Amino acid sequence: MSAPTLSILLTTFPDAAAAQSAATTLVTEHLAACVQILPGIVSVYSWQGSLESSSEVLVIIKTSAFSATAALDRLRALHPYEVPELVTLEASAAEPYLQWVASHCSP
Repeated sequence: MSAPTLSILLTTFPDAAAAQSAATTLVTEHLAACVQILPGIVSVYSWQGSLESSSEVLVIIKTSAFSATAALDRLRALHPYEVPELVTLEASAAEPYLQWVASHCSP
């Protein structure tokens, strides 16, 4: 059996309540082992031909590589943005942490 691998998903939400709701869903549905919510970021971006600046909440989701696709699909369904930021990073970590993440994410 191969060692579990870690996927880190990054997204932003317009406020802490929306981020908390999505985080709770992902963890309770065993699509993520841990979700961290970092309030107080400012995003500057181009949207529909205009320069925009918004206060947002950064969300960092830890999941297994095996569960990442299902977590992204669920996140798309939960997300209030028309075009949500959904970034996936593959990462390495200490074996005990990888095992913990894998044990909390549905196969």
